[in-house]
Parts: sequence; structure tokens; C-alpha cells
Amino acid sequence: MKIATYNVNGVNGRLPVLLRWLEETKPDVACLQELKAPDEKFPEQAILDAGYHAIWHGQKSYNGVAILSRNADLKELRRGLPGDPDDTHSRYIEALVGGIVIGCLYLPNGNPAPGPKFDYKLNWFERLTQHAAGLLKHDIPVVLTGDYNVMPTEIDVYKPERWVDDALFRPETRQAFKTLVDQGWTDAIRKLHPNEKIYTFYDYFRDAYGRDAGLRIDHFLLNPQLSDRLISAQVDRHVRGWEKSSDHCPVWIELADK
Repeated sequence: MKIATYNVNGVNGRLPVLLRWLEETKPDVACLQELKAPDEKFPEQAILDAGYHAIWHGQKSYNGVAILSRNADLKELRRGLPGDPDDTHSRYIEALVGGIVIGCLYLPNGNPAPGPKFDYKLNWFERLTQHAAGLLKHDIPVVLTGDYNVMPTEIDVYKPERWVDDALFRPETRQAFKTLVDQGWTDAIRKLHPNEKIYTFYDYFRDAYGRDAGLRIDHFLLNPQLSDRLISAQVDRHVRGWEKSSDHCPVWIELADK
């Protein structure tokens, strides 16, 4: 099974790019973030015409997450992260797809830090960690994937000295990610590429893509039932170079059959 994650940065404005990528790479499952569209504006018919069924959790102008499935049945398990009934941001959706629980997430950016947005980021991270702990208790394969808005280590960021005060790279953020992973999750990219320079995001400014001045902030975390089934993990970096592309690259993993 090939599972992908892609922060599309506006599902309707970048729909031609999304459809081109789906046609070119044909992932079995695609997790999308930053839909920036309310539920009723999600391009369901275009996605169906591309061969995918979808569930989505939208929000006008901001956030929004979706899970697309090409072949396997798609059963929604949860929309929204537990732990804060007052949180109205559409940042998490979870489904059972082909016998695998897939959580698609868009973690808060958190800037400026310190401040209320950074506090919200850390609180959201804590809620995710608590939910993830519960998922680990079940004897079923689980993937938690999406835009985590964190560079875990210095190898994951171009010129790390420039990012020390940014919410995506502050010690509190990196520690939160480490705490989550240390529960028993495997960072798929780093399992197969432990020392490589790999980026998944390139800013629109200063020719970041052309200079390969990026960040690795889109991640796949696998529970123990899935870690041994990991065959490959890659970034579709070339998609970032397409016209009107998102500032994120699609990232994907391939899993062996059980």
C-alpha cells in the first residue's frame, strides 16, 4: 500500500496540481492538509472523477484536512482531536482504510513565539500525544501523518541557526515531537534515510526551492505493527517546481502487505 501526505495549500485553487499529482503517482491513500475550504466547497466530484473516495473536515479560508482512498473502503473514525471541546479548528481526521488506522493532521504553526498561538500549538501537541498513546494500546496498524510544523533536528532545516526562535524549531516544539515519537512511533523517513538532507517544504520567497533551502515538516509516524512493513519513504520534490504548486511537496511511504 502506498500512502501519501500533501499539504495542498488550498484544495480548490491548486486543484489542477493535485489532480495531476494523483494521476502521475496514484497513491492508494492520500492525506491532504490546508484545504482552506468549507465542507460544502470541497471538490468531491473532481476527486471522484480522479478515482478516489474522500472524507473531509473543512473550514472556511483556513485549515481543513481530508483522506482520499483509491481502492480500499474508507470508514471515518473521528473528526477533530479530543481534549478541547472549544477548539473549532479543522485540523484532524481519522479513518480506517484497508485495515490501517490513518490519522491525518495539520498541527498549528505557533508563530509568533512566545505568545497565545505558540501556547495553542503546544497544547494541541499535548492533545495529539495523549490521543496517540491511546491508539498505541490497540493491536491494529496505525499511521499518523501530515504537516506537523516541526523540524525535529538540525538536519531537517536549511541553516538551522536562522530558525532558533521560530515556533517550528524552538526547543519546546522539538521536545514535544520527541515525546510523541518516544511513545513507540517510528519516523518513516528517518528510519530509511537516517542521515540524508531531505526537505518537504520550500518557501515561496528568495528562490528557496531553486536553492534547495527547505524544511522537513511533513512526517509519517508508524506504530510497531507497521514499522516492520515499511518498504520505502520518499518525497515528490519535483511537484514543488510545477506552476502554481503548493509550498509543500507530497511525501509518501510504501508498506508491504501484512
